[in-house]
Amino acid sequence: MNTQMLHAPGELFLGSDAATAIAQGSRHFRRADKAVRFAMEHAAPVSLRGAMLKIGNRTLGPSEIRSLHRQLSL
Repeated sequence: MNTQMLHAPGELFLGSDAATAIAQGSRHFRRADKAVRFAMEHAAPVSLRGAMLKIGNRTLGPSEIRSLHRQLSL
């Protein structure tokens, strides 16, 4: 995955499932890497089950968010 896209703005949806995450709305971040860090370091673990991160026209799910966080932590 291209980590350069993490410099673009992102919208983070959190919830116990995808429907709940969408219903609760998104948090906007100026940079998607900040959204990834927020999701993994500050959000409740249960809210990661339905997590989605929209960057431009791409939507990432929980496993992709975790993977990006591991890459950012290296």
